[in-house]
Amino acid sequence: MAVTGLCASLRAKPTRATVMTIFETDRPLNRVLDAEGNVVGPVPGFARDRAELLRLYRALVLTRTFDAKAVALQRTGRLGTYASSLGQEAVSVGAAAAMAPSDVFVPSFREHGGQLWRGVTLTELFLYWGGDERGNDFAGPREDFPNCVPVGSHAPHAVGVALAFRLRGENRSAVCVFGDGATSKGDVAEALNMAGVWKVPAVFVINNNAWAISIPRAKQSAAATLSQKAVAAGITGEQVDGNDVIAVRAAVEQALVRARQGLGPTLVEAVTYRLCDHTTADDASRYRDDAEVSRHWPAEPLLRLRNFLINSGQWDKGKEEALLHECNVAVERAAEDYLAMAPQSPAANFDFVYAAAPAELAEQRTAAMARSGAA
Repeated sequence: MAVTGLCASLRAKPTRATVMTIFETDRPLNRVLDAEGNVVGPVPGFARDRAELLRLYRALVLTRTFDAKAVALQRTGRLGTYASSLGQEAVSVGAAAAMAPSDVFVPSFREHGGQLWRGVTLTELFLYWGGDERGNDFAGPREDFPNCVPVGSHAPHAVGVALAFRLRGENRSAVCVFGDGATSKGDVAEALNMAGVWKVPAVFVINNNAWAISIPRAKQSAAATLSQKAVAAGITGEQVDGNDVIAVRAAVEQALVRARQGLGPTLVEAVTYRLCDHTTADDASRYRDDAEVSRHWPAEPLLRLRNFLINSGQWDKGKEEALLHECNVAVERAAEDYLAMAPQSPAANFDFVYAAAPAELAEQRTAAMARSGAA
């Protein structure tokens, strides 16, 4: 095309279809419950089941109870650096609740709630954050991936898992969760691109908590929404209220239906807020105001679902106290089990890296074991 022709095409007014596909960013967030717990959207079938709603609420409370204990253990030197999920529990719980047992969960490092829902035990989570390899040897979801601390590097793995399902003809999907900061990484862009090309059965969930460590969402990307990054990959994208566990579950369920029908992957942006430091090694007060954090507390996910349950006559103070006691007992017991376990052998630092260790690593293993007196 000649330069003049190219310039003319750029000046040409795009069609309405093109504008709506790329720039439709003023739609309200998909949600079922507002911040006060009022129903403001279509209620999906599972949310009409009282037992299922209570199961979701228990999962949120258990996740937050575990979270508080993990932070306390880290502060007293009995756990390693820990990434809290405070305020973001609905994202991972909602995503995991939408999955079939045969699907594969590919988490980042803040998906404790989803892991617990899938069958990872509290003790295993404590072990992992305590630096013990046994924490990745899940008794429950054997094929689920362990936590991924490098930002975004697990997204291509999820594509590979989903591609394997498609090539084998298995009716299974991969669900991958990562933060808003990960969407600025090449790993995620490449993963979304190839997921679209190969039309794999995968769902990518963005935990948009507004902060990539100390960088606010506005300084990460000029895109009006992160879900619209699906456009370049040629896949479906949607934005959901990440503090509404019902809405998150419904969105991921619908995405999984599309995946199983051979309609390809979906990118779901769950808009939430990080009410805590990035990790226990961070001090968020250095880069954001306490007033900003305070503004987001009234919209947090546990309060929202609790209000709905109370307003609909399904919950009261006595049931709340009983649930808190149950979760505290479970978490304290798991923490005691973790603390009572004999430390893992130093050999574990080497034995889970390669199927067959290179000679230099074998030498290091021998030296480490000799120094520890465990040779």
